[in-house]
Amino acid sequence: MLGAPGAGKGTQAERLARARRIPKISTGDILREAVHTGTEIGLRARAIMDRGELVSDDVMIGIVRERLDRPDAAAGFVLDGFPRTVTQAEALDGIMRGRAPLVIIDIDVPEEELIRRLGSRLVCASCGANAAPPTAAAASVLCATCGGQMIQRSDDNDATVRDRLAVYRAKTMPLLDYYKTRPTFRLINGAATPDGVAEDLARTVDSVLGAGAGR
Repeated sequence: MLGAPGAGKGTQAERLARARRIPKISTGDILREAVHTGTEIGLRARAIMDRGELVSDDVMIGIVRERLDRPDAAAGFVLDGFPRTVTQAEALDGIMRGRAPLVIIDIDVPEEELIRRLGSRLVCASCGANAAPPTAAAASVLCATCGGQMIQRSDDNDATVRDRLAVYRAKTMPLLDYYKTRPTFRLINGAATPDGVAEDLARTVDSVLGAGAGR
């Protein structure tokens, strides 16, 4: 699942995974889990992060490989946050050999709509969960996940959001170029309502899998 910040990628990945009773695999979640459980690759990741460095492609690929080898992912999964680079995408192709086709969905939302969404977004000060209540003031909203206070991120202002989107598009373009000629790549309209996007997403995935398209 691909999509710019504010596109609703995480929400739609969660909905799709829940509807199909398959795991939603977020790289942030599995990275934290690997570090917490102290696996060999998790210890490598901890050492990298303790030095203040970004986790390298090879470590991230190893963590994803371990997670996808678990029994609950045998019938399918939804990936959120991976791959982020062409190197990771190439590794994922190798991991997917012998499995069902890899369906790649890019949730596309116009930039002005992304800026509007991000400018009104609230995040939990305790756990970092996102929320976007339609009218409630931040001071009166509590996190549905942990009960913490919902606040607006300091970097969710117009100029900073535009910069973040420009960086995202620059970094993601090689990944989109890698995938967009595949018969299993689809672009869907993320500017619709969340329910509308979820319905379009479900239909799109079914159509790709039903067509038996190759990788």
